[in-house]
Amino acid sequence: MRLIFSIFMSVFFLFIFSFVMKSSTTGVAQPLNYLISGIIIMTVFQSALSNSTNILEDMSMGFMKEIIVSPVARWQISIGQVLSSTIVAVIQGFIVIIMALFMGLKLNPLQFIEMSVVMLAVGMTFSSIGLYLATLAKSSTTFQIMITVFTLPLTFLSGAYIPTTVMPNIIRPLVYINPLTYTTSIFRYITLNMEKLSTEALIKSGVAFDINGFIVKPYMGFFIILIMLLIFFFLCVKQFSKADFSKVKVFDPHK
Repeated sequence: MRLIFSIFMSVFFLFIFSFVMKSSTTGVAQPLNYLISGIIIMTVFQSALSNSTNILEDMSMGFMKEIIVSPVARWQISIGQVLSSTIVAVIQGFIVIIMALFMGLKLNPLQFIEMSVVMLAVGMTFSSIGLYLATLAKSSTTFQIMITVFTLPLTFLSGAYIPTTVMPNIIRPLVYINPLTYTTSIFRYITLNMEKLSTEALIKSGVAFDINGFIVKPYMGFFIILIMLLIFFFLCVKQFSKADFSKVKVFDPHK
């Protein structure tokens, strides 16, 4: 059901924001494909982050306690959780890519490989963040609130659904400090084959950014994600290793 609703939401956003894109596409040569590429990477991001709910369910039902007493180190369990969430998120991304191919998105083998690498990096990064937040939250209700507060602002300020070029200047600083902005830009840069565009054209398309004269090009976004991956991977493994699973609670609607 989680997979079905994830795909449904991707299609829903595509349908809704395609009308926005048609009326506000200054500098965007392929508005629909521009939107599709943003939705693909946001699907991976949101799926990777929300899949960490499973760890809370395992903790509350006692399943995690059974795993902990097995001859497996906690750090290995946490890595397994991160990798499983990443795989699920990337698979969902592939499903959206397949749907996008029928909507006119064109890819060559090199683009597909590069997209896969970016999706893996994004999936691992936000799976690590999700696991870290889950071990801090101690309850599924708190975790869902944390995820909502975390994802909504980042998603809509990243340019995934609405181009950053049409956003008001007053929120531009928030756009520039949002890591998802650069994740979306590198994914779009690869997906739409923008290698031949000039820096000015990339800035006009919302794929590169001019921050007071400092030009942030698309591939810098990938390095930002790698840095976040290293930081939160270390934090989630460390936090999971010392977490007290006896206090974890999951919301039960029947009580």
